[in-house]
Amino acid sequence: MASTIAAPRGTADLMPPATARWQELEARIHRLARRYGYGEIRTPVFEATELFVRGVGETTDIVEKEMYTFVDRGGRSMTLRPEWTAPVVRAAMQHGLFSQGPQRLYYIGPIFRYERPQKGRYRQSHQFGIECAGFGGPEADVEVIALAWELMQSYGMAGVALHLNSIGDEACRPRYREALLAHFRPHRSELSEDSQRRLERNPLRLLDSKAPEDRPFLDSAPSFADVLCDACRAHFARVCGYLDAMGIPYAVDPRIVRGLDYYTRTVFEFVSDALGAQSTVCAGGRYDNLVKSLGGPDVPSVGFALGLERFLMILEAMGFTGEGGRDGIQAIALGADARATLVPLVARLRGAVRSPVFADYEDRKLLAHLKLADRNHARYALILGSDELAAGEIILRDLERRRDERWPLGSVEERAASVVEEGR
Repeated sequence: MASTIAAPRGTADLMPPATARWQELEARIHRLARRYGYGEIRTPVFEATELFVRGVGETTDIVEKEMYTFVDRGGRSMTLRPEWTAPVVRAAMQHGLFSQGPQRLYYIGPIFRYERPQKGRYRQSHQFGIECAGFGGPEADVEVIALAWELMQSYGMAGVALHLNSIGDEACRPRYREALLAHFRPHRSELSEDSQRRLERNPLRLLDSKAPEDRPFLDSAPSFADVLCDACRAHFARVCGYLDAMGIPYAVDPRIVRGLDYYTRTVFEFVSDALGAQSTVCAGGRYDNLVKSLGGPDVPSVGFALGLERFLMILEAMGFTGEGGRDGIQAIALGADARATLVPLVARLRGAVRSPVFADYEDRKLLAHLKLADRNHARYALILGSDELAAGEIILRDLERRRDERWPLGSVEERAASVVEEGR
């Protein structure tokens, strides 16, 4: 007997009713992003490997350990998209968007990383993100943060906190690099293997380490605030000032760094304790040098990425289902003659009402049909049997109020549209 083929490890199938929650979240994201003036961008799920090596950084975990890379039939090295920002920048450069002025772009879609699967973390996961390009001032940082904050507030998310830091720029980061080297070098032999390897190449990566043997040295490491230049210090102070003025609470966290090489100045995370241990819901920051490093113009930019799986897990922990109340009509035919009349009626109803119209074409007893209506979460049932057919009528049953009405068959579409609209 052939073994059953299962989904690859670290991936998940999405089916009703879970897909309804995804659709509700995605619809809310589309509305919110458009309201902030952002347009959607879609890029291929695979790109030239060089894009991520140059854009994300050779010494990052993503490039070193997590990418799904393959050689295509033309001998080119390709990689399944492990993050969105570099592909968005590549697309904007290729199609000349930056020559048209500042760009506000957003995306929703999958990313692929080979890592140990765990709750809320998959090898294929999905992200919503914002890229605001062409603005170098703190106003853009705050706009991006405010958009993420509004999405979370729209769900009434409690226990979500915004953490901020500044990681400087090319003027002050060399001083921080030297400060980190001076701090970690005396303890090289006590560090994790990954941290020992990265120490000289990119000591900033050590601050991302989750290895327990690194923790004592991370806790006592110098902070960026000690070495920020005047320009970066002023930029960060204005970000905090705007957040204060807008009433968005935050905490300055000197231990926040981003795990990708392209970040500068403002970095931030939204964290939640809804799943027990504190976990990151959304992360982002400013990346003023990425476009130039990929061969494009000098375009300051800021953005964030939000993991949809983790976000929905938090909503579920809060008791949010996204399913709402009952909606739609279950069309029920009792017998072959009734079914012959009901099938074209269902087609007309689907053009007349804005709610779902469900139909089952098997011979079942009325109780079985009504159980299907409950499973579909339908608000109404239209019931047509031989008696109703002979009388030229149909029964509308309100499944929430448990009340019946008899309608002439010729008026069903008009009446159904009115009743469904009132009951929504």
